[in-house]
Amino acid sequence: MKTNPSKYLQLKYRATLLAGIGILVSSFFILTSGTSPKKTETKPNIIFILADDMGYSDIGCYGGEIHTPNIDQLANDGIKFRSFYNNARCCPTRATLLTGQYPHTVGMGHMVTLENAKYEAGSYQGFLDNKYPTIAEDLKQAGYNTYMSGKWHVGERPQHWPLKRGFDHYYGLISGASSYYEIIPQEKGKRHFVLDDKDFPIPADGFYMTDALTDHAIGYLDNEKKATVNNPFFLYLAYTAPHFPLHALEPDIAKYEKLYEQGWDITREKRFQKMLKLGVIDKRYQLTERPPNIPAWDNAKDKKTWVRKMAVYAAMIDRMDQNIGKLISALKANGQYDNTLIIFLSDNGGCAENMDSRHFNDTTKKIGERGSYTTYDFPWANVSNTPFKKYKHFMHEGGIITPCIVHWPERIKPKKGYDDHIGHVMDLLPTALELVGITAKDLPGESLSYLWNGKKVMDKTICWEHEGNQAIRKGKWKMVKDMEDKAWELYDMNTDPTETKDLADQYPDRVNTMIDEYETWSKKVGVKKMAATKNAE
Repeated sequence: MKTNPSKYLQLKYRATLLAGIGILVSSFFILTSGTSPKKTETKPNIIFILADDMGYSDIGCYGGEIHTPNIDQLANDGIKFRSFYNNARCCPTRATLLTGQYPHTVGMGHMVTLENAKYEAGSYQGFLDNKYPTIAEDLKQAGYNTYMSGKWHVGERPQHWPLKRGFDHYYGLISGASSYYEIIPQEKGKRHFVLDDKDFPIPADGFYMTDALTDHAIGYLDNEKKATVNNPFFLYLAYTAPHFPLHALEPDIAKYEKLYEQGWDITREKRFQKMLKLGVIDKRYQLTERPPNIPAWDNAKDKKTWVRKMAVYAAMIDRMDQNIGKLISALKANGQYDNTLIIFLSDNGGCAENMDSRHFNDTTKKIGERGSYTTYDFPWANVSNTPFKKYKHFMHEGGIITPCIVHWPERIKPKKGYDDHIGHVMDLLPTALELVGITAKDLPGESLSYLWNGKKVMDKTICWEHEGNQAIRKGKWKMVKDMEDKAWELYDMNTDPTETKDLADQYPDRVNTMIDEYETWSKKVGVKKMAATKNAE
């Protein structure tokens, strides 16, 4: 197999892209301003970059040892949130990002329903409700050209695909996890990789998902530059990295194999110390204990395999960062960089799932190669979520907290340290609407413009539910309950942000008040009691 898919994609993919989508009927004004922040008189371009299953501490600017200079530079030149939240799982987070609503409100309380599966209309129907416009539909009304490259995962049926929901052009994976080299089948149904509204055949050689998604995104930006109509653009770049299966290119993997021979205990401790040094966390944060189902590294079996797994995972993030660097270079070359708002975040915390039961893994293949299909499991997911506990699916901080970087050279001055406001993915749509002059209606989030306009914001209340796991945060107070637990836990997040001291017994009145508020919310959005599920992705 070739190990330089970018070159192949430039020759074959971009040609296919141009043939498939024709000449785009838009372009973007060439900015004449420098890089110093000043008020812009034109609507900004907007780019949302979403990582998949990436933990809070994985990137360099949030404490990780993985090489992410391009993401780190966006962070250094913009604003970094300390406490920004997603919805703990792929589908619910994507539903909120696209609609600005709680996932249950728009039919994505759980996961997608497969293309030919029966479903019950409502909060768990498994595709976006047409009653609620997407950000692409809203921005088109404001004169934006709208593009998406990446993982959709909010509607398997063709009538629910991106072009039916406001995007002018789309390239990517309709379904959830798949190989980074090819499309492999689901246990039931079909996985679609799509160019606009048609299945796109992936070449047998030279393809790597992260590179392909970026090259098509850059293709859209390049055509904006060439077009004759001065419209701003919205780009949603939804990477599949670093979601399982663990697939990466060997030159990237080689950077990390020696590093992770130190094991997960030392890696997690080093991340914690780096986070303290950077100021991501402070003395209020404790490094939560290693869970009992994870052995000490000294007692771990088959260390060579475990090292390889984390090296591949790190390489996937490294490669994503390289591609974000290519995207930034394209924006600069096209004169689009200064007046482009870029927001980067992850859809949930590190993923502790094990997918051996799928039987997709060819044991004759090296982990990371085409044909392999593995995950990095509990031990390394615990590292990804340093210093927090729990993982994807759950409502403790390890499942729902994400790095979030907001970058816009023309309006945002670089901010030292980490912003202490509480943000949520539902705030992204109100932000975009405000910037383009659309009045937000009936949205639970708020615009993030307070980050650069100095507006004072009030404490917000945020609720979560997924697979029976529940949480509510109201100001400094957070209550959380896993599905199997009988009682709610209560934490003071101002003094105990890693959820180590349950205060429920000390504050029963507060617990009861917050339970009532949670129940009111759950009825409003259509939460149902749910049995545990092994449905992954």
